[in-house]
Amino acid sequence: MSISVSTSQLDHYNALLSQLEPQQIIQWAVLTFPNLFQTTAFGLTGLVSTDMISKLEQSRGGHAVDLIFLDTLYHFDETLQLVDRVQAKYPSAKIHRFRPEGFESRAEFEKVYGDSLFDTNDDLYDYLVKVEPSQRAYKELDVVAVLTGRRKSQGDARDSLKIVEIEAETNLIKINPLANWSFAQVKNYIDSNDVPYNSLLDKGYRSVGDFHSTVPVKEGENERAGRWKGKQKTECGIHQQKRFAQFSGVNVRAI
Repeated sequence: MSISVSTSQLDHYNALLSQLEPQQIIQWAVLTFPNLFQTTAFGLTGLVSTDMISKLEQSRGGHAVDLIFLDTLYHFDETLQLVDRVQAKYPSAKIHRFRPEGFESRAEFEKVYGDSLFDTNDDLYDYLVKVEPSQRAYKELDVVAVLTGRRKSQGDARDSLKIVEIEAETNLIKINPLANWSFAQVKNYIDSNDVPYNSLLDKGYRSVGDFHSTVPVKEGENERAGRWKGKQKTECGIHQQKRFAQFSGVNVRAI
C-alpha cells in the first residue's frame, strides 16, 4: 500500500501542522494515514510520542499505532531493559522487533562479519543492522507512514527538519511530531508524565545508540554530540537511504 502526496499537499500539511502541538499532529496523522507506525529506538522524543499516543488511544480502547524497534544486536543493556519497561507501562502497544537478517545474536553476527565491522566498514554495518532491517519492516508490515523522534534542536542535518516529509527512494511518509520542541520541553514532559526513560540519561547520555559509538555529552555540547564521537558522521542512515544503493541486491555476506 502507498499513498501519493503531491508537493502542494506536502506544503499545505506543513503550513497547517506548524501551528499545532505535537499531540494534535499525532492525532492528525492517526486520522489521515492508514498503516501508520512509530519507528523508535526508545530515545526521549520517541517515548514522548508513545505516551501521547497512549493517551490519545485510551478513548479507543487500545494503542492503535504499533512500534517498530530495530534491534541492532549492539544496544546497551539499559536500552533493552527500557524496552521491557515501556511494554509494561503501555501493555496494549505492540512492538515489532527487527534484527539483522538471518541473525538472532551478536555472536552469530560476529562469526560472519567479525567483532568490529562498525570500524572496518561503517557503511556496511549501518546497512546490515539498521537500513536493511528498516526496509524489511516497512515491506513486511506494509507501512505507509511513520512517526519519528527527530527534532530540529538536535542539530546538524536536522536543523531544517519539516513536520512531514516524503522519502524519495521509498515514497515513505515521515511525520516528526516533536520537530519544533527543545530537549528541555521533551525532558519536562517525560518527568511530568512519569514516562519511563533510559537510565543512561542520568549518567550524561542525551542520545543513545549502539554502545560502541555512544558516549556521554559534555556541558554545552549538542545533545547528539555523543554519537559517533570523532567521526564525520551525524546519522546512521535510516533517514539517508540513498547512501546505501551500493548494497542493494548484493550478497553482502560475500563482501
